[in-house]
Amino acid sequence: MGFVSLNPSYGAYEAGTFRGELMTEILHTPPKRFATVPGFPYRARGRGDLPGYAGLSMAYIDEGPAGAPVFLCLHGQPTWSYLYRRMIPHFLAAGGRVVAPDFFGFGRSDKPADEAVYTFDFHRNSLIALVSALDLENITLVVQDWGGLLGLTLPMEMPQRFHRLIVMNTALPGGEVALPKGFLDWRAFSNSQPDMAIGRLMARACPHLTAAEIAAYDAPFPDATYKAGVRRFPNLVPEFPDSDGAAIERAARDFWRNAWSGESVMAIGMADPVLGAPVMRALHADIRGCPPPLEFAEAGHFIQEWGDAVAPAVLAGLGN
Repeated sequence: MGFVSLNPSYGAYEAGTFRGELMTEILHTPPKRFATVPGFPYRARGRGDLPGYAGLSMAYIDEGPAGAPVFLCLHGQPTWSYLYRRMIPHFLAAGGRVVAPDFFGFGRSDKPADEAVYTFDFHRNSLIALVSALDLENITLVVQDWGGLLGLTLPMEMPQRFHRLIVMNTALPGGEVALPKGFLDWRAFSNSQPDMAIGRLMARACPHLTAAEIAAYDAPFPDATYKAGVRRFPNLVPEFPDSDGAAIERAARDFWRNAWSGESVMAIGMADPVLGAPVMRALHADIRGCPPPLEFAEAGHFIQEWGDAVAPAVLAGLGN
């Protein structure tokens, strides 16, 4: 464990000094908790040198040939890159390179203990920094849940790096309309569960998971102190026009409507009560040139857990 100081104005971190700013403990999940995670043989790499994030290490996997087209896979709440394990082999078999980070506070990445650390810009800027640090090009952006709320804002910052999009069960809320009731119910539930039983939640949402797979979703969190990022995410969704991140979401929507010229494919887990068909069809209208969505009747919010069916379909939709 260690400590970093937060400059609230910039979201920048410096190790070991206080300077009158907010001080927060940094938690590191013991690697042994991931030793028996099934179906995920990928080595965790780490970047502890992201500009503005000194003292924090972001974990990610990087599989496939270095010069191959990149599938940048972004997870949501309360999961980690493990969620993509049923899709990754298909992307690799298609000749791709897969880069899948764990957001700070999730998976094998460092976890600031103070919920105040986790802001929209804190997460978004870390992804921009990682893409730049790895110098990723020819990217297929693969997003779901918060992977979409954040990931869909990246191409407008660096359009030359992004060529294709796979979008699943997510949204671009700009604060102009009320958030869906399904999401409000989820937020209320999440706020009532400071030590959310994540494995149990995943088991209810994905009944086909094995006991070992359920345990893999609990692995990043030895106890409730590690779950600050989990608790914070639902409360970061922009609800009003002046909410943090709302203007960025609206700018991203304008980009996808008017400036996007790459290939796209949308896949909807139709059994999702939070970000299901109505939300996704509204998003579909905002993505220029996106063909009709692919619908998966049995799949829920965590559609990647049906990835052995979803991945071949989305790849075919992109011409792979």
